[in-house]
Amino acid sequence: MLEHVPEWLGAALHNVRAGHSKLAAVKLGGDGVVGAGGMVLTSAAFENGEELDPSFTADEEDAVAPPLEWNNIQAAAQELVLIVEDPDAPSPEPFCHWLVWGLAPQRGKLMEGEVPPKVGKNSYQNSEWLLPDPPTGHGKHDYVFQLFAVDTPIDLAPGAGRGALMKAMEGHVVSLAILSATYERGGEIKDWDDIDLEDED
Repeated sequence: MLEHVPEWLGAALHNVRAGHSKLAAVKLGGDGVVGAGGMVLTSAAFENGEELDPSFTADEEDAVAPPLEWNNIQAAAQELVLIVEDPDAPSPEPFCHWLVWGLAPQRGKLMEGEVPPKVGKNSYQNSEWLLPDPPTGHGKHDYVFQLFAVDTPIDLAPGAGRGALMKAMEGHVVSLAILSATYERGGEIKDWDDIDLEDED
């Protein structure tokens, strides 16, 4: 079913799969938006498509969000938004790990474990970095870091949900940068049926 994954997204990701068609980037981005102005998103902790270190996942105590850095932000941008999703979760929408907005529209970074300006609800309905914790036996899951430059301020209070954030961004994305990582978790099998994946506003 890869026909549902845009060609531009396939070029930006490693090992693209049908689930990637559910990403926020597909709904909000496009061929002329990805990489516009040369915007890039990188991490000192991993290369694009590489595996996450356990220190950023549920497999290690005191785990935190990985460091991120961005550059080449278009002049039209008024704010940056970061959405991190797992498109391999067996759910209608991607499993949301991080919703971040209020980032200044300029070259910048988030240090390892740094708390961003505004954070929305992840798929566990908590306003924080949701530690990657894919079920044993599912193989490697993708964690897609999507950085959006938008030409309008995001007028949402911290704690807003994915639906509300994406609605506020619709029609305002001027550039998009994508960075992905993988993780395969060891340990006991988790049951996805016990997880509330409802996309609350």
